[in-house]
Amino acid sequence: MPRARETTLELDLVALEHNYNYIRTKIHTSTMFLAVVKAFGYGSDSVIIAKKLEKLGVDYLAVAYAHEGKVLREAGIKTPILVLHAQPCNYSMVIKYCLEPSLYSPRVLREFIKASKAQKQKSYPVHLKFNTGLNRLGFWENDIDSIAEELEGRDELKIKSIFSHLAASEDKSEEEFSKNQIRSFDKIAKEFTSKLRISPFMHILNTSGIFNYPEAQFQMVRSGIGLYGYGNEARYDDKLRPVATLKTIISQIHNIEPNESVGYNRAFSAEEYKKTATLPLGHADGIGRQYGNGKASVIVNGKEAPIIGNVCMDMIMIDITGIECKEGDEVVVFGKGHSAETFAAGANTISYELLSGISQRVKRIITGT
Repeated sequence: MPRARETTLELDLVALEHNYNYIRTKIHTSTMFLAVVKAFGYGSDSVIIAKKLEKLGVDYLAVAYAHEGKVLREAGIKTPILVLHAQPCNYSMVIKYCLEPSLYSPRVLREFIKASKAQKQKSYPVHLKFNTGLNRLGFWENDIDSIAEELEGRDELKIKSIFSHLAASEDKSEEEFSKNQIRSFDKIAKEFTSKLRISPFMHILNTSGIFNYPEAQFQMVRSGIGLYGYGNEARYDDKLRPVATLKTIISQIHNIEPNESVGYNRAFSAEEYKKTATLPLGHADGIGRQYGNGKASVIVNGKEAPIIGNVCMDMIMIDITGIECKEGDEVVVFGKGHSAETFAAGANTISYELLSGISQRVKRIITGT
């Protein structure tokens, strides 16, 4: 790739393919693979990512909201799309674009039956989510009888899958909790299929679940962050490749004298002679104020340069004292050679938040096919 001349997010589709293939080595060849492309493909470009994953042969895609699925359908994506948190007001959109909703409570089950009936649907594919300990969304085990009663004699819906979500699959200190979730889900699945006399497929594993609990892959697994290059553990991060690399340039260099300040509210004050550089990105681009005042660093010509002072809406200042560089030089914020996980950790957050928060005003550049 040519060096950056402005703030850009480079998306490496070769890295995406590598990550997909690596994760597939952890599951059986017969196990289905669901790729999560919500939140603009974890801050990248959901359409570009989904098209590549479709070529690679993923069995399902997943988004959070109905309008995200609509965007993919309008871009020509044919792969089944699971909508993880569709709202009843969007059920007509779900049906129009052949999306498959997650139904997680008696209320939304009734609402989707009503929407399906109104549009004269037969055997419309849906997925039922059960809560096994994350306590965000999901039916409870004792809802199975009422689900069976609600569906008795109806033909509007077809239960494609039942699933749950692990709460701490990356945390080895919570291994017993995760195993209890898996056991609970297995019990629910058996009771559900027995009482409803159907055979939907099951899934509970996320990226860290795939790596740490492969024995619980059931018929499908789901991966989000792993596809984008992060495995929540150093040993897996080493096997994965970052898909997104955020780059920018040095707009201007300043020589700062002792006792001079830099930026809003004079948050940085020089105790000695310093050289600083101003970069054209800020919190409007997704690099929030929490990364300022030395909490994170960028890479300038192979060397770390800490962010100093408060992050501005459109600009960041960095300390380049002792670094050979000039105005116009490329700066790597995170990605290849400078992990998003490392960058995020300095501000006590995680790669998920950093990646998904990159503004849509940042230009995307695609590499690989």
